Amino acid sequence: MKAFVFPGQGAQFVGMGKDLYESNALAKELFDKADEILGFKITDIMFAGTDEQLKETKVTQPAVFLHSVIQALCLGEAFNPDMVAGHSLGEFSALVASGALSFEDGLKLVAARANAMQKACEANPGTMAAIIGLSDEKVEEVCASVSTNNNIVVAANYNCPGQLVISGNIDAVNKACEKMKEAGAKRALPLKVGGAFHSPLMQPAKDELQAAIEKTTFKMPKCPVYQNVDAKAHTDATEIKSNLIAQLTSSVRWTASVQAMIAAGANDFTECGPGTALQGMIGRIDKSVSAHGIA
Repeated sequence: MKAFVFPGQGAQFVGMGKDLYESNALAKELFDKADEILGFKITDIMFAGTDEQLKETKVTQPAVFLHSVIQALCLGEAFNPDMVAGHSLGEFSALVASGALSFEDGLKLVAARANAMQKACEANPGTMAAIIGLSDEKVEEVCASVSTNNNIVVAANYNCPGQLVISGNIDAVNKACEKMKEAGAKRALPLKVGGAFHSPLMQPAKDELQAAIEKTTFKMPKCPVYQNVDAKAHTDATEIKSNLIAQLTSSVRWTASVQAMIAAGANDFTECGPGTALQGMIGRIDKSVSAHGIA
């Protein structure tokens, strides 16, 4: 069975999507429409901007979303998945590709998400760090031992066995990194991110995005969508909406999502969008399945 998966923030690169724009009429139409919806020429930044411009949250999230969704939509009949999933931001791409959200509504929500997250980051500075070589349980235990009411760190992204990302207040994340090393972590690497994504520090962004999501029409997708918050398959529009609202302050349960998809019969994973990060994670979760990009 075929599963299509969609990457999140961090997969972007200068030049992304340019080949699609130049070679496919539908892609050109959708990219041009995106420029109109966003009110600025994101295509100029994607195709020929600088790394710094592309790293701005208000640019990065729509850029990754656009590349991922347009690549999937341009496959036409070849895009016929049995199930889909997206990592963090990628969940919005998966929802559009599956038909649960329109292209226009998906892009508007991603833009609203990016702006809300940027504001939350500025109001309550935080950071994230990748922890390599510890069990999920040990990472959770260290985070709990460091956290206080005003200084929080949590497990944010369960990417694959032995690779988790923690998120929270800067001081708490730094303390947790030291304790992770003491507990035997191979590496504890601070990430160059703008804030504490998928942690309680994103509550203001969640509140803002919730209002936008609740006003948006969701439909039944053409295939099950495995969502980040519970790693389960969903086709009910109300459930999908509720899970998407919860996503910003909840952990990304990617390992469990991929395992659930494999248990449901997925043995061929195709990553739509920039980069190859998800292919690497899937390979470390289960070496028996195929994980590749679009040929």
